[in-house]
Amino acid sequence: MTTVSYWNRERETISRTALAALQLERLRFAVAQALKTPFYKERLTAAGITSPDRIRTLDDLRRLPFTTKDDLRKAYPRGLLAVPGDQVIRLHTSSGTTGTPIVVYHTRADIANWTELVARCIVATGAGRGDVFQNMTGYGLFTGGLGLHYGAELVGMTVIPASSGNTLRQLKLMADFRTTVVHATPSYMLHISSVLKQQGIDRRTLALARAFLGAEPYSESTARKIERIWEIEVYNSYGLTEMNGPGVAFECVHKCGMHAWEDAYIMEVVDRNSLEPQPDGREGELVFTTLQREATPLLRYRTRDLVSVIPGPCACGRTHRRISRVTGRTDDMLIVNGVNVFPSQVETVLMGVKEVGTNYRIVVEKEGELDRMTVDVELGSAVPPAGISSLQHLRKRIAEHLKASLVISPLVQLHEPGTLPASEGKAKRVEDRRPKE
Repeated sequence: MTTVSYWNRERETISRTALAALQLERLRFAVAQALKTPFYKERLTAAGITSPDRIRTLDDLRRLPFTTKDDLRKAYPRGLLAVPGDQVIRLHTSSGTTGTPIVVYHTRADIANWTELVARCIVATGAGRGDVFQNMTGYGLFTGGLGLHYGAELVGMTVIPASSGNTLRQLKLMADFRTTVVHATPSYMLHISSVLKQQGIDRRTLALARAFLGAEPYSESTARKIERIWEIEVYNSYGLTEMNGPGVAFECVHKCGMHAWEDAYIMEVVDRNSLEPQPDGREGELVFTTLQREATPLLRYRTRDLVSVIPGPCACGRTHRRISRVTGRTDDMLIVNGVNVFPSQVETVLMGVKEVGTNYRIVVEKEGELDRMTVDVELGSAVPPAGISSLQHLRKRIAEHLKASLVISPLVQLHEPGTLPASEGKAKRVEDRRPKE
């Protein structure tokens, strides 16, 4: 029998009726904060929302304008700041390396609320006091490090702030301090497993039991592969800088979708073109409205992430609705010879092939007037020491699986283990080398 634990049972199992009343109260607060910002004051006034009293029911949410990442860039650096500067105790910016970043400010209350949400996520997986938590994501402006760090400390875990990179040191820390839980990107967990083998370290000598994985989209096949390699439980984490970072949604012990904390965010799933709401079970773009944030309120923020709401209740007893794994991002989609291709589709196929290793790369180039897509695949240790004919058969089999999933026929290139560029942070899986128009 699966044991279910709560950090805040009353709030995590709140009735849907009481939750709706709380959301309405907090939506009015969010609008009041938004009206204090130069950016939203203009937008809301134009929409006829001059006071939070204009929000009478949750249906009035649809009167509010959508917000996009471009809007946040235009408002940089202070156009979305709703409190005096001396109330801000921290800021984070997006991890993008080009263009104007987005910035999110936090008051002391904002940090406390964020930490509470992360604590809920951790306990939902069965982890807690007594665990040794090794945080293998970046600190600093990236939200993943500090977000999980504060939540793990609140729960009472022993925190090792290892940050990202230096894989040999990560393995030594795991061994010396008997790490039981790690936080990392899925690509880095796969990379570490390769180094583990290279160093001849027996996995059974480690105490690792759980991994919280996030910061980049990954498939169910990848999650199961990491579980098999490491012999651990993997839990999916969803977050984004604009909504604080990690702690927006998380899998519980039942692993049937990620619970989105609806007392902190109003969640919508809309058609990516018409922006009309989608019914539960139908995929669309995920949209969030912050309900508690003082310093940087965001209304109907279009995340660009494609998900669906999972119908029905969860066996864990939590009443907050669940979202599916992110299947892709609207701006990650590749158009190859007129066909829409998401990198996650490629990953799902590759991670289901036992001979495939832990790394791959997608390269798109122009060949005359047509696009050419190449999938570079590292081989794994499961590949038998056979001759060229066996490898040709494997390459053909992978190509057939990809064609069945993608419709188009990519070129497949096989590589020896460890020869493709490895990532210690967010993986860069796609190289689009086509000329920019």
